[in-house]
Amino acid sequence: MTQPKGSPRPSAALLPELLPGQSIELLKELHILTRDGRLNQDTRRKLKQVQHLVQFIAPLIDDVIEHRGDVVLADHGAGKSYLGFMLYDLVLRPRGVGTVYGVETRTELVERSRALAERLGFERMRFVATTVQDATSSADLPAQVDIVTALHACDTATDDAIVFGLAKQAKHMVLVPCCQAEVAGVLRKHKALSLSRTPLSEIWRHPLHTREFGSQITNVLRCLQLEAHGYQVTVTELVGWEHSMKNELILARKVGKGKTSARDRLLQVLDELNLQELRSRFAV
Repeated sequence: MTQPKGSPRPSAALLPELLPGQSIELLKELHILTRDGRLNQDTRRKLKQVQHLVQFIAPLIDDVIEHRGDVVLADHGAGKSYLGFMLYDLVLRPRGVGTVYGVETRTELVERSRALAERLGFERMRFVATTVQDATSSADLPAQVDIVTALHACDTATDDAIVFGLAKQAKHMVLVPCCQAEVAGVLRKHKALSLSRTPLSEIWRHPLHTREFGSQITNVLRCLQLEAHGYQVTVTELVGWEHSMKNELILARKVGKGKTSARDRLLQVLDELNLQELRSRFAV
């Protein structure tokens, strides 16, 4: 619906959910705000989730800028690039430095994001149509990436984002995993052997428990993998559980050489749970 001539445009002051300086025009383009500048229940939840993540990432961006005067961030499984656009709008644009790369397999979303960045004058945003797995060797992405993000990258795409971050020597990784299925599938395949070996296999004997335990242990293995490569890892909630069931936030910061103890523990967990075939997935 067209705004009546002479009527006031919606402003951030009328929308307490917005952060200071947040672009209303951008939020309309992303369909988070309606044409008349309002939020509905679903978009309010989405906005809150991404804003929380932006607030976690902003200090990491400042840390990198402080040390080298610039920052390169790659957002994997970008989709419509909600996160990348909001990071640019709220964090990078005010600082006048930094480049965001959105990595997404769907070409139509990449083209849409490119067009939107051009309309808004977000000149230091780039969008690459490739899989997370192929991004590591893509000539369209720089040799060094400071920060890697993956918001709800499905199943093994989060693992691919970690591999990408390791290859690019990222100083920070920010991961919100989603729908992990690979580990649960291997647990199911070896369930009979596990039941004969240890009473702990009761934890994943029932199908529902297999799925939930598989999801949990996947993130445990990811944290050990990151620690084995020299990252300090923090695991917390992104937002309240009422907003999203996929709510685990993994923050990893490169602090030094890899920990042999983390590598050994990772291999022990794989052996204990009959997940040896996944060693290459969590390669250390």
